[in-house]
Amino acid sequence: MSSTVASTPEILAAVIFALAVLHTFSTKFFAHLAHIQPRHAGLWHLLAEVEVVFGFWAFVLMLTLFLLSGQGAAVDYLEGRNFTEPMFVFVVMVIAASKPIVCTVEAAVRLIASMIPTDRAVAVFFLCLAAVPLLGSFITEPAAMTLAALMLRDGYFRHGLSTRLKYAAIGMLFVNISIGGTLTHFAAPPVLMVASKWQWDTLFMFSHFGWKAGSAVVFNAVVLTWFFRREIAEKGKPQSADEAPAMPRTVAGIHVAFLAAAVVFAHHPVVFMGLFLFFLGYTEAYKQYQGRLILREGLLVAFFLAGLVVLGGLQQWWLQQTLTGVEPTLLYFLATALTAVTDNAALTYLASLVEGVSPEFKYAIVAGAVTGGGLTVIANAPNPAGFAILKSTFDDESISPVGLLLAALPPTCVAIFAFQAL
Repeated sequence: MSSTVASTPEILAAVIFALAVLHTFSTKFFAHLAHIQPRHAGLWHLLAEVEVVFGFWAFVLMLTLFLLSGQGAAVDYLEGRNFTEPMFVFVVMVIAASKPIVCTVEAAVRLIASMIPTDRAVAVFFLCLAAVPLLGSFITEPAAMTLAALMLRDGYFRHGLSTRLKYAAIGMLFVNISIGGTLTHFAAPPVLMVASKWQWDTLFMFSHFGWKAGSAVVFNAVVLTWFFRREIAEKGKPQSADEAPAMPRTVAGIHVAFLAAAVVFAHHPVVFMGLFLFFLGYTEAYKQYQGRLILREGLLVAFFLAGLVVLGGLQQWWLQQTLTGVEPTLLYFLATALTAVTDNAALTYLASLVEGVSPEFKYAIVAGAVTGGGLTVIANAPNPAGFAILKSTFDDESISPVGLLLAALPPTCVAIFAFQAL
C-alpha cells in the first residue's frame, strides 16, 4: 500500500475503523436498548457485546473489499493477515483460567498476603492489582489479566462493591497489566512486535522500562487500596485457605506445564494449538479436579482481536505518516493517545517498519504504547479478556467505555511520570 496517497479501500477501511471505535464507546447505549425494546433484544444485546464489535465491522470491511475488488482480492487480504496473537490469547486465557491454575495462584497470593500486616481482604486486593500484573512479564499479559480478573470478580466484585470502586479497580487493572508486562521482552504484545528487530532482551527491557513500570504498578495499587481500604475490608470476601478446594500437586503441576509450554511456543500456532487440544483431553480425563473452562469468553476475545487484526491491516497509511518526523517527547504522548483508539501492538508493529529511527524514537513509541494500554478496551490485547470476565458484575452487565477511560486516567498519569521523569 502507498504511504503517501491512500487508495479507495484504505480510505474506506479508515472510515470503517473509526465507526468501530465509536461503536465500542456506544455499547452501553445498545445494552440499554435491549431492556427498553425487548422485541429486538437479541440484536441489541449482540451489538452491546464489545467482543463482537470489531468482528462485526471486520465483516463489513471484507464485504466492502469484496464489492470493490472482487472475491480474490478480499480473500487474499484476509489470508495475508497474521492471526497468531488472537489464537494464542484464546489458548492462554482458557488454560490460565482453569481451576488448578487459579487455585495455585490464589494459594500463592494468600501466602504473600499473610505476610502483610493488614486486613486479609485488603492485602489480597492489593496483590491482585500489584503482584499479578507484574507476573504478566513471565506468564504473558493475557494470562495475568485472566487470573487477576477472576480473583477480583469472585472475591470482591460479586459482593456488593460500589460502582465507583469497581471502575477504579478495572481502570487500574488495565493500566497495570499494560505496563506490568515490560519487565521482560517476551510477555507484552507491543514489546514482542519490536524486540527481535530492535534486538531488545530482558536485561534491556528491565533497565529501560521494567523498574519504572514496576514502581508505577506498586504505587498505583498502594494508593487505590489505601483510599478504599474500609470498603474493601468490609465487603471483600477472598477465598481463605480452609475454603480452597483440595488440588493435587500433580494435577496443578501438569496445568502449569501446559501453560508454560503454550508461552514458550507463543509464536508457533501449530504447536500451541496442538498442546491446547491435548490440554482439553486431559481436563476431560480428570473432570473431578476441573471447573467450567471459559471457552465462550475466550472465543469472544479471540474474535475481537481477529477483527482488530483485519481492520488494522489497512490503517498503516495514516498511522505511519503520523508517527514519523515527530520529536520524541511529543511522540510519546502521541503514541499514548493513539493507543487508546488503535491497539498498542499494532502501533509498535507499524513503528518497527520505519527504518533508521533513533533510540529515543524507539523508547518513546514503546513507552507511549504501554502507557496508553489501559485507556480503552481495544488499547491492549489482554483488555477484552478482563472485560469479558468482569462485565457481568456491572449494571446492565456492561462496562461504560467513558467510565473506563476516566477511571484509567489517574494510573495512566502515574505511568507517564514514571516513564518520563524517572
